[in-house]
Amino acid sequence: MSKKRDPPNEFIDVLRFISIMLVLIHHFNIPYKLSDTWITFSILDHSFITLLARNGNYGVTMFFVISGYLITFHALQRWKELKNIDYKVFYLLRCARIIPTLFLLVIVVNILGMFGLKPFITQTSHELPMIQSLVNLAALTFWMNILIIHEGWVNYALGVLWSLSVEEVFYVIFPLLAICLKKEYFFYVVCLVVIGICPYFRALTITDENGAYLYHYLSSIDGIAFGCLTALISRRVSITKNSHYFKYVMMMCLILIYFSGPIRETCVWGVSAFSLCSSVLILTSVSHPIPVQDNLISRVIKRIGRNSYEIYLFHLVILGLIKVVYLPQETSGNIKLLLLLTYLVVTFLFSFYIEKFFSHPINYKIRKRLIEK
Repeated sequence: MSKKRDPPNEFIDVLRFISIMLVLIHHFNIPYKLSDTWITFSILDHSFITLLARNGNYGVTMFFVISGYLITFHALQRWKELKNIDYKVFYLLRCARIIPTLFLLVIVVNILGMFGLKPFITQTSHELPMIQSLVNLAALTFWMNILIIHEGWVNYALGVLWSLSVEEVFYVIFPLLAICLKKEYFFYVVCLVVIGICPYFRALTITDENGAYLYHYLSSIDGIAFGCLTALISRRVSITKNSHYFKYVMMMCLILIYFSGPIRETCVWGVSAFSLCSSVLILTSVSHPIPVQDNLISRVIKRIGRNSYEIYLFHLVILGLIKVVYLPQETSGNIKLLLLLTYLVVTFLFSFYIEKFFSHPINYKIRKRLIEK
């Protein structure tokens, strides 16, 4: 018998859209600086587009919060209590959603690398060759972040898997932790301990040049812990009174944190604060859901948000191919805006078709055959 599902929270899709857009603009601005285009203007002696693009990693932070919330929420929805999680079903559900598309990405990048296209060739930060099988192994066994910390961004298109490595370790631990702890109270304690440890770890590693303050498990997983707590708290706490007030205040706080300075200077407590504000924003949307107006723009935004996994995995493939044709060092001025528009549109369309004809069908078949009998 199928279980009743709560209606989808459209605001979560909007947050995912915002998150993925921050990441996309950030990654585009690294090779193609937008500060010499007509869309820029100065704010406090800084280019606005530079301020907007430099901290795209906060978009990943918001993704982590959303992921922690959704995983915990759906676990509670399916099993009522965390201690009742069927870890076999949990792992099958996660694998069905994540692994096929991940394999597709690795295959595509390996093929492009075989053609000698530089953005897809595996090498160290010192342009020394590296064994491709090692990078593939790191990609598929979720320690790409550790490889990046030790060897640099070893493969342009596969580097984005550092964040998936953090999430997958959480997915492995989450059901085992929930089952072993038995009481929900202990799960709260573990989340709070993680939230306390991560800023300390970022403070220890912020001066390191290897990026551990961003890429390590202990640099990022507090966002997921905040999301888990949000799902647990939302069952007991409801922000219905002045929910609009809380929502607007949290949005302003997120904007202030985002623009307050480069993430390397603000990440110690900035990531924690950004995660907390994102959590309260989600809690207000859960407590007092407001349907997003149904029009073409809102449907596109929500669809992009729902396809954010595919977009995140493949956006550097599209950007890498653009870099092959338009060398960043030879590209200047407003042509970058045309490249940005092309990059966004092609990425969205490509990801849409991957989700529609690959990710979703495989996910559906695995669920039907192995889980929802």
